[in-house]
Amino acid sequence: MATEPRWDDTQPSEEKYERAFSFPGELRNVTGARLAAENFLCALAREAPPGTPECWDDILLVVTELAANAIQYAPGPFALRLRRTFDGVHVTMHDTSTTRPEPRPFRPSAGGGGIGWHLVHTLCSQVSVVVDDHGKDIHVFLPW
Repeated sequence: MATEPRWDDTQPSEEKYERAFSFPGELRNVTGARLAAENFLCALAREAPPGTPECWDDILLVVTELAANAIQYAPGPFALRLRRTFDGVHVTMHDTSTTRPEPRPFRPSAGGGGIGWHLVHTLCSQVSVVVDDHGKDIHVFLPW
């Protein structure tokens, strides 16, 4: 991305808003990830409010789903990174599993599960998964 030269040391707004968090991988860390995302969004909203209230809610829902999936399907710690982009928010969730997420059938009558990955794909403008020997990174982009 090209930017005009700056005569001071301030960063462009999309570079200024970036946070990274690490979690040990316990069930309560799903709430911790959601709270971390909410704190990030509060700081971001002070300078650049969301385009619609749904943007805020969608980001929190996606972070919650990704953290819950990391707890359920990947042993051990996970990491969350949130970054402002020129038109939205880039969320990266890293976990220790090398298995790519797969959509499962959603059957409400059978009880629990199957909706999270579908929600992520519905709410995000882009979704990609990068797998390496140490786990995977799930990258999602949401409007702001």
